[in-house]
Amino acid sequence: MSDFSKPYNAKDHEERMYAKWLESGYFTPENLPNADKREPYTIIMPPPNVTGVLHMGHALMLTLQDIMIRYQRMRGKRALWLPGTDHAAIATQARVEKDLVKEGTSRHDLGREEFLRRVEAFAKKSHDTIISQVKTMGASCDWTREAYTLDEDRSLAVRTMFKKMYDDGLIYRGNRIVNWDPKGQTTISDDEIVYEERAAKLYTFRYSKDFPIPIATTRPETKIGDTGVAVHPDDVRYQEFIGKEYDLEFYGVPLHIKVVADKEVDPAFGTGAVGVTPAHSHTDWEIAERHGLGVTQVIDEQARMMVGDNPLTGQKVADARATIVEWLGSENLLEKEEDIKQNIATAERTGGVIEPMPKLQWFVAVNKEFSLPHSSIEGIASGAKTTLKEIMRRTVESGQIKIIPEHFEKTYFHWIENLRDWCISRQIWYGHRIPVWYCLPCAELDTLGYKPGTGETVVPRSEKLIPISGTETPTTCPKCHSTSLSQDPDTLDTWFSSGMWTFSTLGWPENTQDLKLYHPTNVLETGYEILFFWVARMILMTGYGLGEIPFRTVYLHGTVRDAKGRKMSKSLGNGIDPVDIAKTFGADAGRMALIVGNTPGTDMALSEDKIKGYKHFANKIWNASRFVLTSIENADLSHEPKLTPSDTAALAELRRVAKEVTDDMEQFRFYLAAEKIYHYFWHTFADTILEEAKLTLRGESVEEQLSAKWTLHTILTTSLKLLHPFMPFITETVWEQVPQKNKTILVVEPWPHS
Repeated sequence: MSDFSKPYNAKDHEERMYAKWLESGYFTPENLPNADKREPYTIIMPPPNVTGVLHMGHALMLTLQDIMIRYQRMRGKRALWLPGTDHAAIATQARVEKDLVKEGTSRHDLGREEFLRRVEAFAKKSHDTIISQVKTMGASCDWTREAYTLDEDRSLAVRTMFKKMYDDGLIYRGNRIVNWDPKGQTTISDDEIVYEERAAKLYTFRYSKDFPIPIATTRPETKIGDTGVAVHPDDVRYQEFIGKEYDLEFYGVPLHIKVVADKEVDPAFGTGAVGVTPAHSHTDWEIAERHGLGVTQVIDEQARMMVGDNPLTGQKVADARATIVEWLGSENLLEKEEDIKQNIATAERTGGVIEPMPKLQWFVAVNKEFSLPHSSIEGIASGAKTTLKEIMRRTVESGQIKIIPEHFEKTYFHWIENLRDWCISRQIWYGHRIPVWYCLPCAELDTLGYKPGTGETVVPRSEKLIPISGTETPTTCPKCHSTSLSQDPDTLDTWFSSGMWTFSTLGWPENTQDLKLYHPTNVLETGYEILFFWVARMILMTGYGLGEIPFRTVYLHGTVRDAKGRKMSKSLGNGIDPVDIAKTFGADAGRMALIVGNTPGTDMALSEDKIKGYKHFANKIWNASRFVLTSIENADLSHEPKLTPSDTAALAELRRVAKEVTDDMEQFRFYLAAEKIYHYFWHTFADTILEEAKLTLRGESVEEQLSAKWTLHTILTTSLKLLHPFMPFITETVWEQVPQKNKTILVVEPWPHS
């Protein structure tokens, strides 16, 4: 009983208790009692980025998943929670490049090999910090299966998937419009864009005095790349001009403009007529494809103008805008200038303003038909034609995958409807390098005039492209037997490898026992902000690669904000370190503060006072347990005695609470389950039942005393089990002292019957 001789101090117990759990081996499902008879239950941890340290969003994610896995383990499941980390290519490279700037150097000065060595060293240090933090939170992961998105096994999986998709025509290389980050010097996906509302001006003008239609734009500098003017087909103002073509000159640049009718045009915006700049607008690119308009690029990768022998050439975009506006005024072509608010696309990682432009890149075709040899996806039969977009839609529409909260399904479907082909190539050095080699002697010039051996991208004939699915590196060209091979310099989008996370971590492309037993997984728990980044792509990659779903339930949590409801950030200085919480208040207090009142899919405010309140609750558990264990010491509790009516009623109330908590756990209402057991233990048990028991234990009736002791022991042991998924450290610490037959550690104790 020596542990109870002083007040509860989390620091005295948490590290020791985690070591005890690891020593037990029960985090590895094969080591669980009667493992072979248990039904598998799997969660694959969303891998934290190796860019620094964990924040409160990670703490919430870890807490929720640990609650699920501890509960299912106690329910008799063969519970696997597989941990891992993510190389987070763009974010990690950007982080290291910032350090290089401070040193007065760059990755280009270091060279690719040395730079990657620096990045790997940073990632390893960050990884070790993150894993330590994960353990501090009490996460009951199977560390024997830990994975990394850039390790050797994941590299094999990525190469295998790339080759498979390439052979099926779902991965292709082509010139298409992409989101270019001039600051980061790489492409990024639509989902990696952050829109910022900024003040802007809307200019209304004509290309020339004899051009009949005024147009409106916020980017007059791009108009030197226009190849058309689009109007709505029902707009009566412009019916007579539809189909007509005009040759004119705009700021010394010859233009050929065709007027087209397109339903995407908003008649209420500006003049209802927009200049179509296919090379620098995703919408305009699609209009040009529908109407056969030409494409003229006028902005380069440094966000400077490129228009041949013209005064604009070399100017920054903002400067060129001012130049064009001044010229329009001097030529009496500017009809109106309005102040408006505009959403500007910026890169999430660098903050650079995105410039859409056509580039030769690798893409995944989301609308191309193919067939799945084997399919367990509802509505898609084995051998039937389908598309990646259809897989993503069907799995959720059919209910095979359930999204919690349900209203995010509408958001999910809207995203799928507007999904373009996925650009998967990135112009960075850190990450999975595209597993394609080119034979330089066989290569032909492409339409943009890139030449072999110049360091620029080579476009070979299709048979000269050598995609590799294994880990080997090709040494000779199978066609001409030349040894002059060059690997594609780009790397794959991080989400390509992360999209394979549920099955690559279980051994794919090998048909392992883990894959057979633990896939599809049961739950994916993650933040709602990566529903499209990651959740949708996992459904896409798993549906294509395995013909099945990656998980049965998606549980989306919200953002953890500060006490004032502000997003936690370094700039505001309002962040809370999960490790600091554990040191100051105990990990259990932090976990409860994160869960109680936190409904799925909604943001929550977290204050130090709330955390402190659950530290007091831990003390309440400790003190109540001390009283009970002291009271029942040496009592014969080998069989149930005759219970008093009040004790019978108390145990009936306990069973009711246990049933409600169990129902809430089964329905993913963890916030309610935590609150109910908290209130029951503090107010019903500690404040009422214990106080009444004190009188009984001081009384003269031996039968009533034994009844009270049995009841106190039953309520305490049951409450510890109900509390364990939420507050594992203190419950396990108290459990060590509980006298009980055939007792194991609390991690594998059976969940209370309700």
